[in-house]
Amino acid sequence: MNLLTISLAYIRARALNASLNVLLLGLGVGTIVVLLLFSRQLEQRLERDAHGIDLVVGAKGSPLQLILSSVYHIDIPTGNIPLQDAQRLETDPLIKATVPLALGDSYEGFRIVGTSHAYVSLYEGVPEQGRLWQKPFEAVLGSEVAAHARVKLGDQIVGSHGIVEAGEKHEHSPYTVVGVLKPSGSVLDRLVLTSVESVWEIHGQGHHEDEDEHEEAGKEQHLQPQEVTAVLVQYRSPMAAALLPRQINSQSALQAASPAFESARLLNIVGVGLETVQAFALILILCAGLSVFIALYNALRERSYDLAVMRTLGASRGKLLAAVLVEGLILAVLGVALGLLLGHLLTGGLGMWLQASQRVNVTGWTVVPGELALVALALAVGLLSALLPAVLAYRTDISRVLAQR
Repeated sequence: MNLLTISLAYIRARALNASLNVLLLGLGVGTIVVLLLFSRQLEQRLERDAHGIDLVVGAKGSPLQLILSSVYHIDIPTGNIPLQDAQRLETDPLIKATVPLALGDSYEGFRIVGTSHAYVSLYEGVPEQGRLWQKPFEAVLGSEVAAHARVKLGDQIVGSHGIVEAGEKHEHSPYTVVGVLKPSGSVLDRLVLTSVESVWEIHGQGHHEDEDEHEEAGKEQHLQPQEVTAVLVQYRSPMAAALLPRQINSQSALQAASPAFESARLLNIVGVGLETVQAFALILILCAGLSVFIALYNALRERSYDLAVMRTLGASRGKLLAAVLVEGLILAVLGVALGLLLGHLLTGGLGMWLQASQRVNVTGWTVVPGELALVALALAVGLLSALLPAVLAYRTDISRVLAQR
């Protein structure tokens, strides 16, 4: 019989105790795996959605709320700003490019964003079907929106006021779907894009000719824009980072917020809760190690006679030590395997729930670098837990044990 066979036989003899140890270790490892996967993917999503945006300018209020509503589209806006102020930013020598955003409506829970084609280019969006909008009340759907709504080119969709489906529907102003974007892994996938003029007209911010009396004039009449929700800004030079935010914040009606700074602050806030849960999971792993130690120590006392017999049959002290270490390692490997499986399955389930509720997308079918260190830690705990019982097995006094029998 080899060491693996002997160790497995002892584990089977104490199946219930071994199962509890494996489960305890698995729960600790699984919890940390969920936290690693979630935090890593959240950080990547925040970085990806804010890519290329140096500053967001909007109405006075919470800077974090401005970023969440205008960059990540998961909060209500802080308000609107005059169009003249937004246009003034375009001529600022410190600014390379600006992208206007007009918010206020949603479609089946997905945000409708009035903007320019530059917003699509910002995320390197490409139409998979159809084309980008060319005139008011033409809409382009992100890949997730199209998959959820199951609409095709030429279909009409009706927006609702606010960011919830229960809002008042704008039945009088439907959008015609003219394009669907390829999946980009960015916020574009979760948006309905249209022109700023469409949002202005729906909310009565445009000037209209009477359609019955001035039909032909109405075709040429341009809406008179008044406000936008926010402006996404790209710096022309590094100097702009030092000068522009202070310059904008000094104006009474405007506020400038940095996506990089606010995202870091958000991750720091979320990180406090994640670190607390992670500390609890580490305690579970240590408790599992202690449980393995107690189990092996008690088992060693029960089978001391078996170890003495093995010595008389020719087994060396080193082989007895290795047998106990292998037993602890097997329990650790089983616990780690269970933890990894639970962690990825739970993260996958969490991702499906978040996707169904149209929040941040998370998947369990990926591996993050921290998992390797976690596996090494858990295996080390298992081996250390078995070390003292293994040393005691190594030091077994054959004559004394056999004499007691």
